[in-house]
Amino acid sequence: MHALGFSWYNILHCTNWVINGMGERFPKLPVIWIESGLAWVPFLMQRLDHEFMMRPSEAPLLKKKPSDYMRDMYYSSQPMEIQDRQAIECTFRMINAETQLLYSSDYPHWDFDLPSTIYDLPFLSEKAKHNILGGTAARLFKLPPRNDKQRENLARFGNLAAAA
Repeated sequence: MHALGFSWYNILHCTNWVINGMGERFPKLPVIWIESGLAWVPFLMQRLDHEFMMRPSEAPLLKKKPSDYMRDMYYSSQPMEIQDRQAIECTFRMINAETQLLYSSDYPHWDFDLPSTIYDLPFLSEKAKHNILGGTAARLFKLPPRNDKQRENLARFGNLAAAA
């Protein structure tokens, strides 16, 4: 249950959301998929693209591939599946993690992720780490900076405009 429950439901609901053209109908509505890790996302992107390319008539509202709509969505990091670094690096690339991933810890649950789960990934740039660990959330939720140092970092990595 713990390994699959949240992922199965997000796969089902994300498929419904994408195939029924919600991204076309509500293009400015931010969508966040949480509590199910990230390993399911590349699978679903590839599977939906494959099916769509064979039968686009089954999703008549779509003007682009399903994976393109999914890249516009946001994802939370918890729980991070980091046993295979190459796989998680590929996942981060496929979802544009630098701008679409939001760190979440799930503290105080037994399976929570420390911020170092993100910070220690060797393939991430400083900008990606900043964005994932709070910059993207500040931009998405239009959060004002709490202090001058945070304002400086938000400006440095391009997230201050919406937060100001």
